[in-house]
Amino acid sequence: MKRQYIQLAVGFGISALFIYYLLPGLKLDEVAATLRTANYWWIVPGVAVYFIGLGARTWRWHYMLRHLKPIPLNRLFPVVCIGYFGNNVYPFRAGEVIRSYVLKRKEAIPMASSLTTVIIERIFDGLVMILFVFLALPFAPIPAAYRQFVILLTIILVLATAVFVWMAGRQARMSQLYGWLAVRLLPPPVRSRADDIFQRFMDGIQSLSSPRDIGMIFLTSVAVWLMETVKYWFVMHAFDFNVSFLALMLMNGIVNLATTLPSAPGYLGTFDTPGIETLVAYGVGRDLAAAYTAVLHVALWVPVTAVGAWFFWREQLTWGDFDAAKQEAGSVKEKR
Repeated sequence: MKRQYIQLAVGFGISALFIYYLLPGLKLDEVAATLRTANYWWIVPGVAVYFIGLGARTWRWHYMLRHLKPIPLNRLFPVVCIGYFGNNVYPFRAGEVIRSYVLKRKEAIPMASSLTTVIIERIFDGLVMILFVFLALPFAPIPAAYRQFVILLTIILVLATAVFVWMAGRQARMSQLYGWLAVRLLPPPVRSRADDIFQRFMDGIQSLSSPRDIGMIFLTSVAVWLMETVKYWFVMHAFDFNVSFLALMLMNGIVNLATTLPSAPGYLGTFDTPGIETLVAYGVGRDLAAAYTAVLHVALWVPVTAVGAWFFWREQLTWGDFDAAKQEAGSVKEKR
């Protein structure tokens, strides 16, 4: 419990730092005036495109889980939405854990296996964000405040991808290595459980066992994030400015890389400040950029959170299930 309070304090602290950095440069009356004159009808096609991307995200997870169990998309889509709901209203990115927990409850897929596919998803999402950033670099520099952060994440994501692909392609060697270590390091009471966790983990990375699978996951990830960038583009038309689609790709990339940091629920601050600074680098006025980013944030947060909340209620889940999911995931990590 003490650890959770520390994590919560860190998340709110990071959000507060981002907001503290942002607020002194804003004229809030100008931001409010811009919000009053926006054409909010442009949000409607943006939301529609976003849910198409959510369908693509569901298909990607279906593809990654198919060797464990073929799950129809209509059964998997609610689980994905519940995960978004968890990420948006609960700290510690709990949505990633709760959707694996719900998947185990509904489809009997072990959490160790599904959590591994979730980790792979996040790695590929990060790689696509990096791709978006570097595609836009010839047309505008990364804001200086985020340059080192982007470089560090690039190194981490490339290394993580290489390690996972290497492990997936050498299952027999990994089993031999694990067996050698387990005999020497694990006490007998936990050995059988650790063996099971290891096997479930290796099952989870099976989706990276062939170049075709890697290519399909990557291309689907590109489609998912292009759809989200299209939403950025639609919402932009509600305001009196215009930047290129590549600029919005850069904004999307930097914003979503920044939201990997701990923050308050809903990515408060970690979404808004990088988004505003990116638009300012393209010549958009700070107050106008702040109004657009605020509306975009709400348009991204509210629809999927509402849909996820409805599925959460329909599955008869409670807030206690978040804690149960975290405890089960924690036991998986401790015994891995």
